Amino acid sequence: MLPERIAPCSRDMTGALDCWIQQIARGEKSALASLYNQTCSSVYGFALSICKNVPDAEDVLQDTYLHVWQAADSYRSHGKPMAWLLTITRNLANSRLRDRGRTSLLDPEEWLEQLAEIPGLPQEDRLLLEALLGGLPDQDRQILLLHALTGFKHREIAELLELPLPTVLSKYHRAVKKLRTQWKEMD
Repeated sequence: MLPERIAPCSRDMTGALDCWIQQIARGEKSALASLYNQTCSSVYGFALSICKNVPDAEDVLQDTYLHVWQAADSYRSHGKPMAWLLTITRNLANSRLRDRGRTSLLDPEEWLEQLAEIPGLPQEDRLLLEALLGGLPDQDRQILLLHALTGFKHREIAELLELPLPTVLSKYHRAVKKLRTQWKEMD
């Protein structure tokens, strides 16, 4: 018997993520690789925003995809596969923090390393981005990055972070306003 071919996934990202998760539920390792390649930067960034240190974020990243492999058959598509994935990430990161009983902030060198991995971003822009984001409170930065980098809607962020929608909206707008003010001061 020939091995089952992996069905091509939709060009729509949400559809593709759903398709890969369904294929993972059937034990198709290449679908896990596809899901990982498409989502690992968002998962890692979210884990890093919670754990605030690189080794823990890397561990959470690996644990997230291991959990996806083990739990894919329990996934029910509601058109929000990325929310499901980031909920797993959040739960694992929070569990890691509880187990460790601490959080540690990223060293400036670690921030530079993370920003250096953004393709096509000049060094000057990396430094400016680091300075601007470093001036935001942790939760405000997390909300801003989730909206800007993953494209999550505010309502989805509220569900993911278990915050009221008005809180997410006010923190997002306050963060944007603060970044604009800081940007103008730097000019």
